[in-house]
Amino acid sequence: MKIVIDSGIPFIRGVFEPFAEVVYAEGRAICREQVLDADAIVVRTRTKCDKDLLDGSKVRLVVTATIGTDHIDLEYCHLHGIVVENAAGCNARGVLQWVSAVLTHISERRGVAPSEVTLGIVGVGNVGSLVMEYATAWGFKTICCDPPREEREHLGFVTIEELFAKADVVTLHTPLAPDTFHLVGERLLKSWQGTEKILINASRGEVVDTAALLHSGVECAIDVWEWEPNISPKLLEKAFISTPHIAGYSLQGKANATAMAVAAVARNLGLPLEDWYPDQVSPSRPSPISWRELSTTITERYNILAESAILKQHPEYFESLRNGYAYREEYF
Repeated sequence: MKIVIDSGIPFIRGVFEPFAEVVYAEGRAICREQVLDADAIVVRTRTKCDKDLLDGSKVRLVVTATIGTDHIDLEYCHLHGIVVENAAGCNARGVLQWVSAVLTHISERRGVAPSEVTLGIVGVGNVGSLVMEYATAWGFKTICCDPPREEREHLGFVTIEELFAKADVVTLHTPLAPDTFHLVGERLLKSWQGTEKILINASRGEVVDTAALLHSGVECAIDVWEWEPNISPKLLEKAFISTPHIAGYSLQGKANATAMAVAAVARNLGLPLEDWYPDQVSPSRPSPISWRELSTTITERYNILAESAILKQHPEYFESLRNGYAYREEYF
């Protein structure tokens, strides 16, 4: 049994070695020659899993230690009997912490209380649901858009046009798919002009049309970018907060992702590892937190402005900042 693993996945070294031949490689460098005789591959977003990589290989299982699957050709895998598993929800609280840091900065910067802000949440899955829960408790007026959930569950969510018409701040938590590519583009942004409007993107860079955003008067806080790691210098300058795709990079989020990836491999290949979790990490203990407590503790626990300053000064270090990130602790 052979497993090829992205060497950047934390905590995973040594886990599969008692049961399989294991090959580690940098995510972008994983190639067809390495996977030809592999039974499974464990990747992150930097490995494109498509025909070019998988055709003619023994691979029957692709596991990604990430929420998103837009780097995987799902149709190809389905047609060729390759099982695909992801780590849905693994880093939801890490992203919540990032969004919370942005919201407290907006509040301080503009001198507004949560009750004075209407927050629009686009995508109400694992992350968006947490943002809605906490933001509502903090006093934000929240409105939500998630067409698939609304169709299934009739929750009273609004259309994206209605959301942009009413919101002061919009935060994006939608996966990247054909129907969400450039979801936020010229049409929506033209109707949402004004210096009081703020767009937060911690979903996928391609969900927003960069050119349209640059030509709008909308302020923005950006963690995910089109064309990563070759990010737009103009968007980097425009954004008042800029981070290198690390919104979900909490210690517990990374541990969760790896544990879910290990469990997926174990489940599919019959290995006794479904309950594995890294010994060196204490799972987070979710708890409520008041807006007052959040505002007085978030900078000490997560200094998002300091991170933003580093990327703004050194955009050429985007990939190394991401790969060498010091994972932060979740504390609520």
